[in-house]
Amino acid sequence: MTADPRLPEGYEISTDPARIDAGTVHRWLSTDAYWALGRPRETQGKAIGGSLNFGVYDTVTGAQVAYARVITDRATFAWLCDVYVDPAVRGKGLGTALVTAVRDAVREYGVRRVLLATHDAHEVYAPLGFRPLERPDQWMALIFEQS
Repeated sequence: MTADPRLPEGYEISTDPARIDAGTVHRWLSTDAYWALGRPRETQGKAIGGSLNFGVYDTVTGAQVAYARVITDRATFAWLCDVYVDPAVRGKGLGTALVTAVRDAVREYGVRRVLLATHDAHEVYAPLGFRPLERPDQWMALIFEQS
């Protein structure tokens, strides 16, 4: 559990994997997140199991209200993904506080680069130090077609 002064009163951030509400996270992502629509529950479970997970929780009810995960070697590289804030609590600064907590946590590992992909939330990430790739022509992707 992390007391974070950037969070509104009544919320906390935790990296405890036992607190992740996998069913809620799956529902959010598979039904409402453009990058994960239709993602199978089994796939989401594997993703959670292989990642550093961050949750934001209501301190009164204990309910999870936001989620993010990081794929990292905890030394040189990290990929921030699956950032999601429940629509019922959007606009309170929870997403910014969550991404700030992620950024600060991976910085402690000595990670040099944190990547993410977004097509609609640049304004959330830019104030936290994220910027477009300086040399996107140097990056490539291997994409497997889903069958």
